Amino acid sequence: MNTIGNGECCNPVDGACCRVEALVSIDERGQMVLPKELREKAGIQAGNKLALTTWEKDGKVCCITMTKVEELTDMVRATLGPVMKEIL
Repeated sequence: MNTIGNGECCNPVDGACCRVEALVSIDERGQMVLPKELREKAGIQAGNKLALTTWEKDGKVCCITMTKVEELTDMVRATLGPVMKEIL
């Protein structure tokens, strides 16, 4: 669940927009299928690794996002790189 406004969970940053792209089902083994159109739009291919990030509110997960590992690595480097240079 993603709520915006009072008690917001996920905050839009820099004009970013959240929207429902697709509905997926979870099978009895906990697996889900991302629709082909979404995979193509996101550039997700077989074998790619995705990092799951969660936001919690009142002790419950209210938002789950998936980020390509390569992009997450780039974000961490961009954030921590300058800090590490100052430390070293």
